Amino acid sequence: MTDVTRILEQVDAGDEAASKQLFNVLYDELRRLADLQLAGERPGNTLQPTALVNEAYLRLVDKSVGWASRAHFFRVAARTMRRILVDRAREKGAVKRGGGWRRLTADDASLSVEEDPGALLDLDEALEALRGPHPLHAELVCLRFFSGLTLRDAAGVLGLPPTSADRAWAFARAWLAHRLERR
Repeated sequence: MTDVTRILEQVDAGDEAASKQLFNVLYDELRRLADLQLAGERPGNTLQPTALVNEAYLRLVDKSVGWASRAHFFRVAARTMRRILVDRAREKGAVKRGGGWRRLTADDASLSVEEDPGALLDLDEALEALRGPHPLHAELVCLRFFSGLTLRDAAGVLGLPPTSADRAWAFARAWLAHRLERR
């Protein structure tokens, strides 16, 4: 059992000190993920990496999830950051279709909420459609797009061998490309 897994178990048990310890242990990694996610944003936007990390962390420790491992925590962290960014895009009053439209491809690894909230909403909708028949593939895409993990790191979080991750990534990209081109 890793130190992070042990701390997560203590957090689940309601240990306030463990919650603070967890934040200190994981902050740098969460901050790196937030930096990657927000790299495409305009300078001076209202959502800074620190704010994204803090909001995601508060949502994560507020849940009684029953953390199984460090990998489980980061899977949920990726989903939480995605949800925050999607909510932010919706708040920006994104135009559903039409004006300001741009083609989104499955290779767009960083989407700016400031510049194109509609593209982020389209990707979110496509990911939800993928999640139904292929939840593992959707999770892999989520870890890559919204956490900025490399394919190898995302495979490790999901417990996939590299060859399986390669195949899943290729399939998910093709599936999403087909779905997004129909828009």
